[in-house]
Amino acid sequence: MPQPRPYEVTLHDAAAGYPRRPVLRQLTASIPGSATTAVVGPNGSGKSTLLSVLAGVRPLTSGSLDRSRTSRPCFVVQRSAVSDTLPLTVRETVTMGRWAHRGAWRRLTARDRSVVRDSMDRLGILDLAERQLGELSGGQRQRALVAQGLAQEADLFLLDEPTTGLDMAARESISTVLGAAAAEGVTVVQATHDLNAARESDHCLLLQDGRLVEEGKPRDVLTDSALRRVWDFPEAQ
Repeated sequence: MPQPRPYEVTLHDAAAGYPRRPVLRQLTASIPGSATTAVVGPNGSGKSTLLSVLAGVRPLTSGSLDRSRTSRPCFVVQRSAVSDTLPLTVRETVTMGRWAHRGAWRRLTARDRSVVRDSMDRLGILDLAERQLGELSGGQRQRALVAQGLAQEADLFLLDEPTTGLDMAARESISTVLGAAAAEGVTVVQATHDLNAARESDHCLLLQDGRLVEEGKPRDVLTDSALRRVWDFPEAQ
């Protein structure tokens, strides 16, 4: 079993956002390697922006970000960001995950095809391989996008709300796969509103207004008092 690295990513006084609209504000946090980290917070707290920074999509405006490994991260967006009209099959969608290794136009190797098949199998969508992405249910499509991410074989796997709006079977399928990936040495970071999923993670970052409120084990971070303070909950949900 791969030995966890102390930290996969370390941020120090990180700030990021848009012109005249800062989102992340002096955020200092560490993300452990070979583990699952949940990024939790209300809408507008900076979860998606943090993932974009970790993915290298959005630059920091100040502060620093250090990674222990240099391979390209994988970023799985919300399924609503993928058009229903794209004429792609599930197999083609998952195969796109190999582009990081082969490019878009080079022929797939036997290993590429094996990785694509294994990624679909792990998400339980092999029987959907020739279906059009736009024909799938929300849960099926999200599993296809997660399978695409797995096919990339990245060391850092970033997911934006991967289980929001899905049925129990789809949520459990994705959560199981993410846990298995971390056990194999992948660092998994997911932004989520699902407190149950967050509590099952190894590590948790709680954000509010672009700042880090708490960091650590979910049982220590997602306390009744913290949830009331951040969400104004009358009691823990």
